[in-house]
Amino acid sequence: MTQAPTGYDALLLVSFGGPEGPDDVMPFLENVTGGRGIPRERLLEVAGHYHRFGGVSPINGQCRELKAAIEADFAANGLDLPVYWGNRNWHPLLPDTLETMAADGVRRALAFVTSAYASYSACRVYQEDLERARAEVGESAPAVDKIRHFYDHPGFVGPMVRATRDALLRLPEDERADARLVFVAHSIPTSMAEASGPDGGAYEAQVTEAARLVAEGVGDHPWDVAWCSRSGPPSQPWLEPDVCDHLTALHEKGVRSVAIVPVGFVSDHMEVIFDLDTEALAHAAGLGMHAVRVPAVGVAPEFVAMVRELVLERTRPAATPRRALGRLGPAWDVCPAGCCLSRSG
Repeated sequence: MTQAPTGYDALLLVSFGGPEGPDDVMPFLENVTGGRGIPRERLLEVAGHYHRFGGVSPINGQCRELKAAIEADFAANGLDLPVYWGNRNWHPLLPDTLETMAADGVRRALAFVTSAYASYSACRVYQEDLERARAEVGESAPAVDKIRHFYDHPGFVGPMVRATRDALLRLPEDERADARLVFVAHSIPTSMAEASGPDGGAYEAQVTEAARLVAEGVGDHPWDVAWCSRSGPPSQPWLEPDVCDHLTALHEKGVRSVAIVPVGFVSDHMEVIFDLDTEALAHAAGLGMHAVRVPAVGVAPEFVAMVRELVLERTRPAATPRRALGRLGPAWDVCPAGCCLSRSG
């Protein structure tokens, strides 16, 4: 029997957005960096990453696949909830999506953000952009509540474990047992990392916990956390080590094979296909190391089912356990006022 959830009348999939053709690249990057004073030379450098792939980021296509998978999962499990999709930085933009939702009669929605972690850039800025979009739409805009962080949910951890095990099979047989797992997430300024979460330090702690859970699920492999996609002036400290620097350090210690695990990402978008597939794998090859890159969770059935479960946590809490693995427990539903401040300057 199909049932509508209590208290909400839509799910909003919220993502970063990305260009879908060469003419989109610079306007997209200007949206991303608006007001931050990034030199045009740096924008042109980053634009080259996109043009290398025809000016198309995979992220929008991956969001379409995820939206379709969520809709199919909802229908198969009797959850009568329409799914919308809006981006922070490229079409479909959040104000346009919220305007459509308002026209459709949506008054209150849950938001699933394609970021598993707490920090200003991974959480708070999405909520700020949602509020700006609501203000732009006006009084008819639906209220939007964000779903909790899911870095330690079995629906995220489980697919990462299986994908990592499968990727290890692509390494030379005589090196698999000793292969090192290198977990990678997006670097952020250390000041932002220190301000993440209600008590500070949540971003690095959550990434490390997710890595530990996946490593324990895989079993019997040493592991580390490294970071990618650093930007900003050299004088500003960011989380380290950079993944390529870390590969060099591992090579100097005699490590011959690594599996690079994009634990900080839920899809194989630009940071993954450029920073990891293009740069990190080439760097490892130049060192003479064997390296494989583990796929992100994408639309793994367990991950898609997790979205439904997180919706039911909020709409039917008495019947839905709040599942989380590991030491930190389920993340908070409502972010405190001082949670995840920027502190990036």
